[in-house]
Amino acid sequence: MSVLTHPGKPAAPRLFSGNVTAAVIVILPIALAVICLAARLHVIELSHTVRAELLFALLLALMASGMPISIALGLSVLTYLFILSDVDPKMVGLKLFTSLDRFEIMAIPFFILAGNLLTSGGVARRMIDFATSLIGHWYGGLGLAGVVACALFAAISGSSVATVVGIGSIILPALLQKGYPARFGAGVIATSGALGILFPPSINLVIFAVATSGMQPRGPTGMPVDSASVGQLFIAGLIPGLMLATILGAVTWYRAYRNDYPRMERASWRQCGKALRESFWGLALIALVLGGIYSGLFTPTEAAAVAAVYAFIVAVFVYKGLKLAEVPAVLLKAASMSAMILYIITNAAVFSWLLTSEQIPQSMAEWMTAQGFGMVAFLLVTNVVLLAAGNFMDPSAITLIMAPILFPMAAALGVHPVHLGILMAVNMEVGLCHPPVGLNLYVASGITKMGISELTVSVLPWLAAMLIFLALVTYIPALSLWLPHVLGML
Repeated sequence: MSVLTHPGKPAAPRLFSGNVTAAVIVILPIALAVICLAARLHVIELSHTVRAELLFALLLALMASGMPISIALGLSVLTYLFILSDVDPKMVGLKLFTSLDRFEIMAIPFFILAGNLLTSGGVARRMIDFATSLIGHWYGGLGLAGVVACALFAAISGSSVATVVGIGSIILPALLQKGYPARFGAGVIATSGALGILFPPSINLVIFAVATSGMQPRGPTGMPVDSASVGQLFIAGLIPGLMLATILGAVTWYRAYRNDYPRMERASWRQCGKALRESFWGLALIALVLGGIYSGLFTPTEAAAVAAVYAFIVAVFVYKGLKLAEVPAVLLKAASMSAMILYIITNAAVFSWLLTSEQIPQSMAEWMTAQGFGMVAFLLVTNVVLLAAGNFMDPSAITLIMAPILFPMAAALGVHPVHLGILMAVNMEVGLCHPPVGLNLYVASGITKMGISELTVSVLPWLAAMLIFLALVTYIPALSLWLPHVLGML
């Protein structure tokens, strides 16, 4: 009886602690808004620096309260405009419209639609078969095939989540069937799926170009610095993408070799040829999109439209993995995902405009220069900030918020905008693979039925390799800039 009469006592401290945390999370945004209102009524005086700090504090407090990032962005901007700024609030409506009135933004819904069509149309399975026929007999061959398939699929979908879903849902059950540990397969796919953020046509690189479009900060010599174009970023991401795929493949091979995981039989030339023929139409899309962009045949936005139409034809009429009756559901899914990203873009554009109009990034750049921050220290701090942000924000939101802040500071210190874009993309890749918001972990968890904690342990070897690669990309700008220079784009 004594045990039954006090069942809730051990939980009381935890309950009290949870209530206090919840109260703080709710009260903090209100307290910050009250401070802003007091400044508006001239009860207190706030310096320009304190006002900028209040803007960021309010944004973080709203996100901590569980509010969607897009709404938190818009609400923090409106609070600042109505209370702390003399800028005409009518400008908000104008910026919301003009932020989407850009040709390059159309690439986002088209690439999302192409990725969804290919995921549902059987392209992923054929790419896995092709990669397996080539390297399946190596140590960890099926895992290596997953890395190669992720790289190939990333080059036509532009989405990390679509890559994990399309490749992972097929390769993970196959790995388990062949006797590989679940942790090994989950680690391979969760990290290799992140290639979708770096390989062209990366949606995240498009978002970076949109977030910094029109900005012309001053460089070290005082000359204006133009933002990076989508085409420049796509070409710059190719070599780092291939390097990262090679590094992840090397980690996969080493772990399989060390633990003597099963190897598959070597495929005959006939089997390789058959796998190539069956995957031809999917592989041809890579050549069509990237070849068309690199040759100047069409712009990245036009390439996205071509990819969507091509993916529809291949999925429905060539591979016949997608029935016409299923197309509306795919369109609805793509529209929902596109609307979510575009809504974030509009609010982030207003946030970026407010930062620029209030000269906040320029003030931060001047402060860093005055403190003696060089390029090396700035890049280190940038990585730390982006990796920390990856703990609680998704990649698109981080890019939209941080790119307009970091770009003027990077330009003032002589960091090329293309280098900054690739650096941010690699940071976003790492963020996708660690908790608590790592989307790839959640997608892999849904496929493998493993817990997030177990998945986090599983990806550690590959995650360590990605951090080493991040250091290389950070301090060797040639990895990002060499190919655009060779092609005369910089």
